Amino acid sequence: MTPRAAHSMLPPLSRDELLHSEAVRAMLCAELAGAGGWLSFERFMDLALYAPGLGYYSAGSWKLGSGGDFVTAPEVSELFGRCVATQCAEVLRVTGGEILELGAGSGRMAAAILGALEAADALPERYAILEVSGDLAARQRARLDALPPRLRRRVAWLERLPQAPLRGVILANEVADALPVRRFILRDGAVRELGVAFGPGDTLQAAEGPADAALAADCEAMLGARLRTLPEGYTSEVSLRLGPWIASLAGSLERGVLLLFDYGLPRAHYYHAQRSAGTLRCHFRQRAHDDPFVNLGLQDITAWVDFTRVAEAAVRAGLEVGGFATQAAVLLALGIEREVAAAADAVGRARLAGEARRLLMPEEMGEAFKAMALTRGCEMPLRGFSLQDLRRQL
Repeated sequence: MTPRAAHSMLPPLSRDELLHSEAVRAMLCAELAGAGGWLSFERFMDLALYAPGLGYYSAGSWKLGSGGDFVTAPEVSELFGRCVATQCAEVLRVTGGEILELGAGSGRMAAAILGALEAADALPERYAILEVSGDLAARQRARLDALPPRLRRRVAWLERLPQAPLRGVILANEVADALPVRRFILRDGAVRELGVAFGPGDTLQAAEGPADAALAADCEAMLGARLRTLPEGYTSEVSLRLGPWIASLAGSLERGVLLLFDYGLPRAHYYHAQRSAGTLRCHFRQRAHDDPFVNLGLQDITAWVDFTRVAEAAVRAGLEVGGFATQAAVLLALGIEREVAAAADAVGRARLAGEARRLLMPEEMGEAFKAMALTRGCEMPLRGFSLQDLRRQL
């Protein structure tokens, strides 16, 4: 999709949105000027998403659901949270302890999980939430304050990862895709970096520059001889922050499971010759496009997850890869069909069946989204990964 096509499909901004986007643009231009006219895409993405008071996740835009920019699986249906609760219950019965959810969205999954765990007599000691977005944290509190007091008092918000490693489950649904990435382009079989520079009229645009030692070495180690076989101009991204992020989560897990859901691929599929433009995507009011330089501070910017990198980082951090499968396979293994069948009436079953299709069908979320379980001191087979094992693809 060309930038012009992306612009034409996007809805117009309100006056307040225009003012906010202009403030973000001015902040980014000042950062760019201070850096000598060139920024890594990683730094640009970091600021566009997380700059205090201005970035997409730090300001107050409506992000989730039909009135927002994108829809996550927990927003599609409570079926997702109920199925995740089944996996959590299995782990908590062995480990005890608590659940820590990273980036809890609107709080809908937390509410569904707590309700299902109460019904299964498997409530955690605490349900902790670590949320970087102030407006999402406020929405979570509003939703979870409506829980029965016996459930609400188990919920707590954290400002940082717990100092003492926990026992239980760490959940991360669509978190890894929002880690800032570096972009690269291949020229004559060599790696060059795609960063950000000034365009006409103080706009921002992509610009090539030499790859520094860290990026060049990472691409060489990751792709090896394939660097010489991928097509000229091949463009993609790499998340150098993914390894340290997994290591930090591993340091917070004494015993239990780190359960990740995200859209992504094993490395051999991610860096395929036919995927020559990379996986970077922007989301604004339910439109997906590939121009990160519009609607600054108002749109989400994401990249697909290299699950091979996740697995490598986990092993380095002392975790085991306990399972890797498509979202569809995991939800089926966790009884999503049973949840649909248990609806009180035909109308309810029809509604849930429609929601389940969106979660399961390959053309919807079922295949593009993957689940990975990273374990420590938890040797039991995990029910969610009993139908499919894709670890050999990693």
